[in-house]
Amino acid sequence: MSIAENVKLVKENMAAAAIRCGRDPKEIKLVAATKMNDASRVREAIAAGVDICGENRVQELQEKLAQGAYDGCPLHFIGHLQKNKVKNIVGKVELIHSVDSVSLAQEINRRAAALGITQDILLEVNIGAEENKSGFAPDELANALDEIAKFSSVRVLGLMAIPPICEISENNRVYFRRMKQLFIDIGQKKYDNVCMLLLSMGMSADYEVAVEEGASLVRVGTGIFGARNYK
Repeated sequence: MSIAENVKLVKENMAAAAIRCGRDPKEIKLVAATKMNDASRVREAIAAGVDICGENRVQELQEKLAQGAYDGCPLHFIGHLQKNKVKNIVGKVELIHSVDSVSLAQEINRRAAALGITQDILLEVNIGAEENKSGFAPDELANALDEIAKFSSVRVLGLMAIPPICEISENNRVYFRRMKQLFIDIGQKKYDNVCMLLLSMGMSADYEVAVEEGASLVRVGTGIFGARNYK
């Protein structure tokens, strides 16, 4: 199938999942995970109607920006972000999904302040308590938000998670459900510079389940572009 056909299918599946649980399909946005796809393929995805482009790697993002790959589409950063690369991301993207520590948020705040802007971010949650994954433990979020809320040049718009890899997508429902509850709980508290608007969860293998459990952003790469060749 072509990129355009894949985008059409994914969006149809998203809409059907939303309707199944009584949600408006317009509430959920499709983030095309563009890692390892060149500028021409990214442009194809944009022409096919993806809502947002999401880049995982700083170097790729810089190269594709220079090529105008994302023109006409909002751009998010969705991969792991090292503090020494923050300067290359802040002000270049509308949203950073993967803020996994207070110190990273502090560096983003510092860079944003120097540019005179406010950078929107999501906090990444290690919802499966996996040792090999970054992110806040759920019970660390309250203290982290107490600190991050003090930063004047970042704004927390929600949460992001990557649950454990499962062969059966239904097995991730429990993690998505926990994320939704965290999202609701935080939203009921009052923090400066924090507004729970976005819940980023679900990828190619499980985005329909994520939509059913409250995702507002789903990050789909393989389902749009096909399997990546890592060789």
